[in-house]
Parts: sequence; C-alpha cells; structure tokens
Amino acid sequence: MSNLQIGLAVAGGLALVGVVGYNTWMSRKNAPRQAAPDALVEPAMDTVEPAFTDAEVHATDMALPTPSKKPALDALIDVIAPLTLDPSAAPVSGEAAIAALPATRRAGTKPFAVEGFNTQTQQWESPANGQRYSSFQAGVQLANRTGALNEIEYSEFVVKAQAFADAVGATPEFPEMLDEVARARELDQFASAHDAQLGFCIRARNASWSPGYVHQNAARLGFVVGVIPGRMVLPAAQEGLPPVLVLSFDSQAALAEDPAQSAIRDISLHLDVAQADRAEHPFERMRDAAFALAEGMDGVVTDDNGQPLALETMEVIASELQTLYNTLEQRDLAAGSAVARRLFS
Repeated sequence: MSNLQIGLAVAGGLALVGVVGYNTWMSRKNAPRQAAPDALVEPAMDTVEPAFTDAEVHATDMALPTPSKKPALDALIDVIAPLTLDPSAAPVSGEAAIAALPATRRAGTKPFAVEGFNTQTQQWESPANGQRYSSFQAGVQLANRTGALNEIEYSEFVVKAQAFADAVGATPEFPEMLDEVARARELDQFASAHDAQLGFCIRARNASWSPGYVHQNAARLGFVVGVIPGRMVLPAAQEGLPPVLVLSFDSQAALAEDPAQSAIRDISLHLDVAQADRAEHPFERMRDAAFALAEGMDGVVTDDNGQPLALETMEVIASELQTLYNTLEQRDLAAGSAVARRLFS
C-alpha cells in the first residue's frame, strides 16, 4: 500500500470517528433531560383532586362535593321546592328517603338534589341511613358552565321531585317555571361574563424534558402527581378543596413504555379562578411557579400562542383579577366558596 493510500485510509478513519463522535454528542445534547437519580419523584397516584359523589359528574371537573351532613342547596343558585310531609307520614326514615331517590341526580345537564330536615340535628342534609326527617326539599341548579336551566330541564326536575314526594307521602310546592328560567338566564349571563380560566405555557429553549424531570422540578415547588397521567396539582391549604393550580403535559409521554425517552417540549399551568380561594393567592403562586420552572428547566414562559410573557403583563393580569374577585364577592359568589365552585363547574 502506498503512502498516499495509507494517508487516505487514516484520514477516512479519523473522519468516521469524528462523525460518530459528533452524532453521539448531538444525540446526548438532544436527549430529554432526566431527573437526578437521588431525587426521583415517585409517580404514585395522589388523592388531592376531588371527586364528585354523583357518578354522573365528570371526574376531571374541579368542583368540590358537598359533605352529606351539610346543606348543598342554596337559593342563590338553586330552584328549591319545599316537600311538606303529611303529619300522619312524618317522620320518614333515611332508608325510605334514599330508596325513593331517583336513579340519576341530574335534570338534563343540571345537578338535582333532595335534602331532609333531620329531626335530631335540626339541620338540612342529604338523606342518610339511621336518620329521621320531618320534611324535605328538592332542588335543581339554575346554571353551570353548560348554560342556564331551560324549560325542558325544569320539567324534568318537577317530574323527579314529584316522584320522590309521592314515594314519601309529601306534597311539593314548585316555584313558577318562567320566573325560575328567567332567573337562571340572568345568573348564567353574569357567570359567563365573570368566568376566568388562565393558562401559561413553559416551553423548552433547547433540550426537551422527560416526565421524571418535569415531576422533579414541579415537586420542588409543592406539586404532587394527580390522578390523570401527565397531570400534577398544587394542593389547597385546606384538605378536601380543589387544587389551587394544575400542571399538565402530554399524557402519551407519561404513559410511554419507557418514559425516560419521552420528549416533552412544553408544559402548561392552569388556574380556574372561581374554584380557588382568593386567600390562597393563586395567581401570584401561578406566576411564581411559571418563572421558577422556566428558570430551573431552561424554558420560557409564554401564552397559548407562544408569545413570551413579561412581568409587566403579569401585573396587568393581577390587577384585573382583583377587580374580578371584588365583583364575585359583591354577588355573594366569592371565588373558592361552595356556591362559586358549583356555579362555575
């Protein structure tokens, strides 16, 4: 072999080594960032996200179920029909009341409920075994995020309430339908005009992220793994309340056979304003979490359209939210209250 041939062979070999090295470097550079081995966040299921007692209500909603011993109906957002028991029939056992309840707790898209006046506690509550009730009341919600109560839904409410009344020996007194439907429309108009849901996006500047890397960084800020793949939540201070914030990313990445190789290029933070108590300072915590995640994960905070968000923009949003909070409180629908969580659901 001539010196020229040897030289070309050596040069070719060096070039091949260079290509392999470059490809290896690029592969490592572009690989999803991984969580530190000594601080892995276990992807265990957490129960901080509330679930409705009514099986028909979607589990992904963020509304809080009302405890069975506390009244759920409120004249502010419900149609309420008194169900007066015949003196000869009162009191009615909780077992009999439960057996008389309809199979579904909805009238169309609106929650339907029956409460009994407990003879021992002298309080309204959902019927419970072992209790006795001297009277009942049935109610249907005037509005929620599906819209206002309409005539068909009101008629379904009447049918269900009448059937329950007949079963327990009670006489119902229904409000005028047209008045209640008009009240529902007014409430729906107010709610629609004051329903705020905010979302920020944190996008990777360079290398993508693995699910474990996202979990690890979010956990440092107090987020815990939720019940849905690709979802983490920041719990409220009071146990049993809806989460303050929701962090989400591609569920397919979370469900992959090898999550470490799943490439996540953006995550989102979501705040449902009406569901979180003002005292929790939810927007401030959302803003701080977004910038902390961006700094820790080499990302940038943007809106849904990919436009970077500056601190000045955040200050404008914060000011507008204070006005919204005040308006809701003036209407007795303070953010995070039981009635607000039900109306904005």
